[in-house]
Amino acid sequence: MRKLAIAFVLVFLTLLAAAQVTPKTVHFMSDDGKTRLTGYLWLPQGRGPHPAVVMMHGRHGAYSSLAHGVYDAHTLTKRHKMWGEFWAEHGYVALHVDGFGPRGYPAGFAKGTYSDRPEELNEVSIRPFDAYGALRYLRTRSDVAGDRIGLQGWSNGASATLSSVARNTPGMKDPMPETGFRAAIAFYPGCGLQDHYKKTYRTYAPVLLAIGTDDEEVSPQLCQALNETGKRDGDRIEFVLYTGAEHDFDDPGNKKQSVPANRKAKEDSMRRAEAFFARYLKP
Repeated sequence: MRKLAIAFVLVFLTLLAAAQVTPKTVHFMSDDGKTRLTGYLWLPQGRGPHPAVVMMHGRHGAYSSLAHGVYDAHTLTKRHKMWGEFWAEHGYVALHVDGFGPRGYPAGFAKGTYSDRPEELNEVSIRPFDAYGALRYLRTRSDVAGDRIGLQGWSNGASATLSSVARNTPGMKDPMPETGFRAAIAFYPGCGLQDHYKKTYRTYAPVLLAIGTDDEEVSPQLCQALNETGKRDGDRIEFVLYTGAEHDFDDPGNKKQSVPANRKAKEDSMRRAEAFFARYLKP
């Protein structure tokens, strides 16, 4: 009995450790040429090289609202931890980029503060440089397949994602899937994109864009319009509209997941995201 009890304890501790995976902290330069970014890295099993995913946070920033001034790998939001672990479990190197903390705004911004945010955090003209800085960093790693890297963003970071894969992105000259990102996923972005792509939106890589009909922060109608603009211009945009789902529908916290439409959207979006990146990032 004693041996059985010890074995049970060891199994429990192993499972507990697995459930509390702490990503590795790394640093690299943004392609803006002046900002040293902080990143959090989840690694899959095996030597690789593995495909990889760059993750871009929204207006909340990278960290939990319960961080209480401690901003590090232990205080990341539940959503970003969930996705980082999800991608690692599916064979990807996942790199979550903190673009706000290094610029002095680790706690992010409250709802309704868009017009008050500094230009150095502009999601259309500045944050793409962070995405490409992360891309270049990943390509220095021997465990990453440098030509099979995707980009995923949420909310403000999803807007940055859409700008990053535009053919006239500020992050790279003459981008192509072979030199830039192979594919991109944007969850509930602000699709107005400061009217930068109002007349034409052409991507150089396929995009999965998902948003809920009951989004209380950004406009589903603008995303539908952007989707139509992209289709008109011949882009490969996979547009998903979740009936009844809200902003942050994939947040694993009880508040969001107590809404059936959010729970359904979360489950479906994770399935779609895995299939989407597998299609474009895995050989």
